[in-house]
Amino acid sequence: MKDFYLLGWREIACLPELGIEDIKCKIDTGAKTSALHAFFVEPFIKDEIKMIRFGIHPDQDDTKNEIICETEIFDQRVVTSSNGERDLRYVIKTQIIIGGRVKDIEITLTNRDNMRFRMLLGREAMGDDFIVAPSLSFQNGKKIVF
Repeated sequence: MKDFYLLGWREIACLPELGIEDIKCKIDTGAKTSALHAFFVEPFIKDEIKMIRFGIHPDQDDTKNEIICETEIFDQRVVTSSNGERDLRYVIKTQIIIGGRVKDIEITLTNRDNMRFRMLLGREAMGDDFIVAPSLSFQNGKKIVF
C-alpha cells in the first residue's frame, strides 16, 4: 500500500521560503517543469552567490498586492511554452506545501500576466506523490491510500 495525495486540476499552494502564503496554481501533467509568475526579474550577486530578485502578484485579480522575492539562482534553461515559443528562463529551487505534502521543487520564472494562473505545477514537481483527478478542483492534497 502507498500513500498518495489527490489533486484537482487547480489547487492552492504555499511557497513559504518565498513568503507566498497562498497561490492558486494550475496542475498541468502536460508540462514538464513548473512555472511561477514574475512581473520583473533582476539577477544580482550577493556574497559571490548568483541571486535573483523578482516580483509577483500572487492574485491575478489584484496587481496592487506585490511580493518581492529573493533567492539563489539554481539554473537557466530554455523552456518551450504551450504556444511553442522557446524562452530562456531562470530556475529556482524552493519548498512547496500543497495539502499535507511538503516538497522541494524547481520552478522557472516567467511573466504570466496574460495567464489565468500565477503558477503552473508540472509533472516533475508532482513526482510519484500525487494523483490528479481532472474533473475535481481544490482538493488540497487529500491523502488517499492504494
